[in-house]
Amino acid sequence: MVLSSRWVRLVLVVLAACFAAAAYAIRAAMDGPIEQYSGAALSGAIVYTIVLFVRPSIFPPIAGGVAVAYCWFVEFAQLTAIPATLSGHSWLARQLVGAQFDLVDVTWYPVGIIPLVAAHWYLRARSAGTANAR
Repeated sequence: MVLSSRWVRLVLVVLAACFAAAAYAIRAAMDGPIEQYSGAALSGAIVYTIVLFVRPSIFPPIAGGVAVAYCWFVEFAQLTAIPATLSGHSWLARQLVGAQFDLVDVTWYPVGIIPLVAAHWYLRARSAGTANAR
């Protein structure tokens, strides 16, 4: 079954909302490394869904590369004063760009993205196989 890009985008919005809800639930229930690591991994997963929302037909490894590159760009930008300044003025800015660099986050973004790349690749191959069988 081939889904229209409208349905795919709707599913991606729901998925991103679920990832965000999971991140905030973990943050509310726990404190420490689990909160930090899961937050970075789930942030990476949200970025992956945004990449797919913008371009549903993108090849999964390329989407994963774009998502990781974006996450790393934002993380390394935190070595400058700009994100911290923006975060000091707005809760939303703090959620989007963070406040301070953390090298551990750099390793955890791919942890949230790689499983989605694998699932996306599998579903795409399965969908192509179904389409070719007709």
